[in-house]
Amino acid sequence: IVYDIKKEKVESQYLSLAGTLINCSGGITPWGTWISCEETVQKEGEGITQDHGYNFEVIPSLEPYLTKAVALKDMGRFRHEGVAFDQKNGYVYQTEDRPDGLFYRFIPKVNKELSKGGRLQVLSFKDWRGIDTSNWKKENIKAGNRYKVRWIDINNVSSPDDDLRYRGRNMGAAVFARGEGIFCSNNIIYFTATTGGKEKSGQIWRYTPDRNGTDGFIELFYESKDSNVLNMPDNIIISPRGHIFLCEDGKGRDRLVCIKPNGSIYYLANNALNNAEFAGMTFSPDGSILFVNIYSPTMTLAIKGPWNQI
Repeated sequence: IVYDIKKEKVESQYLSLAGTLINCSGGITPWGTWISCEETVQKEGEGITQDHGYNFEVIPSLEPYLTKAVALKDMGRFRHEGVAFDQKNGYVYQTEDRPDGLFYRFIPKVNKELSKGGRLQVLSFKDWRGIDTSNWKKENIKAGNRYKVRWIDINNVSSPDDDLRYRGRNMGAAVFARGEGIFCSNNIIYFTATTGGKEKSGQIWRYTPDRNGTDGFIELFYESKDSNVLNMPDNIIISPRGHIFLCEDGKGRDRLVCIKPNGSIYYLANNALNNAEFAGMTFSPDGSILFVNIYSPTMTLAIKGPWNQI
């Protein structure tokens, strides 16, 4: 969608990618393209001409332009949700939308050229092999504690049997309850676990790489104890002043929820139209408009506000 922020008018809209299936959150690259993520592992057959479950790079253009759908296979085949780039070293962090999903890191062979391949890794707690972070049955993780991590290389990433998460767990990888939205702010990676926590109302995780980018620390930044306060956070972005903006996906009157750096919550909006989820949001480049989608009926809202003050 090409939108004139001064005239507050859509100039044009067009298809930019075809041949993919069930595209989900994705994420922007540091060089201004878009990574679109398939949230499916549908295999070839029954009208499907190829295996799915990959990422694809989309080239933006002011004029209609259809990007060729080239699967970035070394980034792994699984139920992708979102990606976020560490601009300091070019690493790509990825979430997996499964109740037993993993947290992935892709290290490209050539910076800014993802199609040339690279190395896929899974996150493990250094001192806690194969930890289940969901806190469903037992509170394994407490909010505010920092845990040292290590990254484990994983092979056969095209995973014809959709078994990356099983193999990763056997190697010691940590499990996250439906990893979804992900965003990088000041080289710190934030991501949601939509059904994490004892109440299954959601968690916000924060990963901080170490100085050389090899390992780092992970922290449960926030866990919802009450669905009335926060209910199943999905997509996530960070405002210029460090406030976390979240789209709920609780299958009710979903809200846009904001968390301040100190952990306190306030509410920006709720969907008064219907019970469809807010499905993705982003700020305009100048920070004057917050764009947010509603899943059904499909629409994009442009919300003006003093976003540089939040």
